[in-house]
Amino acid sequence: MSYEPNTTETMLKIKELTEIASPTGNTREIMAKIGADLEDLGLSYRFNNKGGLLVTLSGENTDKHRMLTAHVDTLGAMVKEIKADGRLLLSLIGGFRFNAIEGEYCTIETSDGNKITGTILMHQTSVHVYKDAGTAERNERNMEVRVDARVFSKEDVRELGIEVGDFVSFDPRTEIINDEFIKSRHLDDKASVAMLFRLIKHIHKTGVKLPYTTHILISNNEEIGYGGNSNIPAEVVEYLAVDMGALGDGQASDEYTVSICAKDSSGPYHYGLRKNLVALAKQHDILYKVDIYPYYGSDASAAINAGNDIVHGLIGAGIDSSHAYERTHRDSLYHTEKLLYHYLLSAMVE
Repeated sequence: MSYEPNTTETMLKIKELTEIASPTGNTREIMAKIGADLEDLGLSYRFNNKGGLLVTLSGENTDKHRMLTAHVDTLGAMVKEIKADGRLLLSLIGGFRFNAIEGEYCTIETSDGNKITGTILMHQTSVHVYKDAGTAERNERNMEVRVDARVFSKEDVRELGIEVGDFVSFDPRTEIINDEFIKSRHLDDKASVAMLFRLIKHIHKTGVKLPYTTHILISNNEEIGYGGNSNIPAEVVEYLAVDMGALGDGQASDEYTVSICAKDSSGPYHYGLRKNLVALAKQHDILYKVDIYPYYGSDASAAINAGNDIVHGLIGAGIDSSHAYERTHRDSLYHTEKLLYHYLLSAMVE
């Protein structure tokens, strides 16, 4: 069976998802959206206690199962402190640096659901006032949020409903360029979620019969390390994380192919599964790169570290400038989605 991914529709789905704020710890809105989309297809699903969403596609073999995961949670922050002058200090959520969000527009969500915008700035931003505007360290004391409200004190800010522990999300600024590139924050990992949703929709609507019962987990704690390490049915043999290929100096991955991970900071991924993925790519004219990600961990590695007895793998679209302003090309989405389809129809590792 052949499958031709519609990358235009995939990119539109990515844009839809990136425009729903979902920092780790505050993903209910986007999970409700994904659940509603599945209901529109006539599919059932369930939430685990951590808030992740599980959908199961029946297959011919019910003794051995597969599991695929992508995560919908993103980098973000929480209000750490309200300063005397009404500015906010932040505690970061996820593995990134303050310089990646300097100058970014953001939204503070209060505990009663109100949303108040702001801008993340250096305290020493003005070059007309601060001699060290360019050299001061970008850290948790110097970076602050300028709230878009008439506030002069801590009390003024609290009257808006803002308190310590409120979630702060970053403006994704998603753009699709000439139906070719998509650039945005949080392509990690909403690009993968969009691709899995497109595949679920195709399989359900066309009646494609999978060789193995397959579980899809949309996890919501990956950016802090434990999104997909539990709720793995005992029948699961193969576990494939769909995340991003990391680009940079010394990396093989690019924005135009699917990246197949051989090893990350947790160690090597299952050699047999990796070879199967490469063989599928060659068989179906899918452009791919095998790569090692030195400062990276996935839901699959978290599942292994939690003691699950599984065969684990990791693939994804090549994403430039990870954990900052990310970008990928439609070709990478195409080849990733196509490899996922043929993987779902393939035989398991012997």
